[in-house]
Amino acid sequence: MRFWDASAIVPLLTAQAATDQAMRLWREDSSVVVWWATMIECASALGRLTRERKITREESSAAAQRLRSLAAAWSEIEPSNALREVAVRLVDCYPLRAADALQLAAAVFWHEQAGLAIPVVSFDDRLLAAARAEKLVTIGTWGGA
Repeated sequence: MRFWDASAIVPLLTAQAATDQAMRLWREDSSVVVWWATMIECASALGRLTRERKITREESSAAAQRLRSLAAAWSEIEPSNALREVAVRLVDCYPLRAADALQLAAAVFWHEQAGLAIPVVSFDDRLLAAARAEKLVTIGTWGGA
């Protein structure tokens, strides 16, 4: 089981620099936990890629269908006051955007609740650096796991 952030899910949906690595990681362990808003972040990324003409509308539609299929199988960390407090602490400690702080807060919160060293899969350098500083196991640098 692994925690995946949106930067790791999007390469599963459409061709990206990290697609091969993301697919390999997914095949190794498809038991995925995500933050509650990951579906929204992924849909936003697909919309941006379409607007920027990096993917066609047809590719976006197919990617959105893959997103729905993935979402049907993953587990989500729900929003809570406790999670929000973790996110507030994280933005004070690290150079994270609000959405990234919520992603990482979900991973930290889940790690604390589960009491296990559950890897965080991400292709966002800032989020990975903050996760490592929080003593989480990470997977997903651009150069390899």
